[in-house]
Order: sequence, then structure tokens, then C-alpha cells
Amino acid sequence: TQEVVDTHLRGLIAQRPADVASGERHTVKPWFNGRIAEAPRVVDLAADGFPLAGARVDVIEGKPVPTLVYGRRQHVISLTAARTGAAATDPKLGSMVNGYNVVSWSSDGTSYWAVSDLNAGELETFARLFREAPA
Repeated sequence: TQEVVDTHLRGLIAQRPADVASGERHTVKPWFNGRIAEAPRVVDLAADGFPLAGARVDVIEGKPVPTLVYGRRQHVISLTAARTGAAATDPKLGSMVNGYNVVSWSSDGTSYWAVSDLNAGELETFARLFREAPA
């Protein structure tokens, strides 16, 4: 979890929090081709107040992993997805690391971590909407 929060912070201090800036999932998902082994699930949550802002590749435990970047008002949400083969788990709500809220869960062999300075309730809402969105 600490590494995921650290990658969120690196994204915040960079010139842009995303390497590809786009709110269009049909632009973001193919951008990962050739950069990582498998592109993550990309969900459009703009109608719910969480617009997609883009994506980047982060390094967690020495491996490149996809991170989607969403927004909520002036807040940035980093959603990192790593293939783990893990079974589905209930979300772990309410974690805080270095002042940043973290929600994590696993689904379909992928572990997800949503990180933001957004309040915990709104970050949990974001995670729920992402999980419940159609594939």
C-alpha cells in the first residue's frame, strides 16, 4: 500500500498526473499496448462525477503496472491495477497512509488500489461505482 501511495504522490508532483491525458476510455485502454502485458479495465464514470483524466504506468515491487487517473472536483484519484490471480475480495475501506485515503479490493484476478486526498466517503463511492460498472 505504501508503494501505491508513493506512486500517487509522484504523479501529483509530475508536470501532469497522467502520461496520456484523455477522458476517452477508447484512447486510454489502447495506450497501454506495448507498455505493459495487459491493459486494465477502463470505466467511464464521468456521469457520476468522477471523470477519467488519463493513465500512466507506475512501478510497484519492480514491475510495471497500469494506473488510471480520475478526477473529482480539484482532487486526483489514482487507480492502480495489478494482475495477481487473487480471488475477489470485499473492499478494504477507510485506510489512510501519509494523509491519503486508500480503498483496495480484488476482482477477476486483479488487485486494485484507489488513492486520493478526497474524503474517505467519496473515495469509497468511487470504488463502488468502478466495481459495479458493466465490463
